[in-house]
Amino acid sequence: MQTHFRVEDHAWARSLADVLIDEFEDAAHGGFFFTSHDHEPLFHRTKPGHDNATPSGNGVAARALIVLGHLCAEPRYVEAGERVVRLFAPALAHSPAGYASMLGALADLQDPPASVLLAGDPEICRGWQRALESKLRPFVHVFNVAGMALGPDLRKGEPPSSGAIGWVCRGTACLPPLSSLAEIERALIAEVRA
Repeated sequence: MQTHFRVEDHAWARSLADVLIDEFEDAAHGGFFFTSHDHEPLFHRTKPGHDNATPSGNGVAARALIVLGHLCAEPRYVEAGERVVRLFAPALAHSPAGYASMLGALADLQDPPASVLLAGDPEICRGWQRALESKLRPFVHVFNVAGMALGPDLRKGEPPSSGAIGWVCRGTACLPPLSSLAEIERALIAEVRA
């Protein structure tokens, strides 16, 4: 969605998050099972949190839910991600090197990444997006939503009748709309973790 935002992709991401929580989450203890609740009965349902050759499914799920929850102001997603981190916190404290994906989720909980939503003139927004993404900012997500009809979960305000604006958000709180790339850059310097 950061490369080329489409409302359909955002709706699909929310659908996936809902299925993940409804069909895979261990409601009693937190975390996500490797198999769904309606899977054939197994002797043992795994809920891996340790990274191996690939990142842990629980770590990746937690991080994705936290970022999506902050983007669309959906506490249910952030809370599910937090339950994952809490479940694996003792193992994370004992062996942090084996839980890099979970450490990323923990960092996103403690200090949410900044999100920048760009709206207004599509050409100006494309230029701003290129400029913002030309610098390495791993804790900034840029979403160009110019010309799109956004639902209430993404709407931060009304797009301008001419020109472009950007909203810089941290977690679910956003600054007032900014009307120049320089203002957005200054806000990011103040908002982004060191």
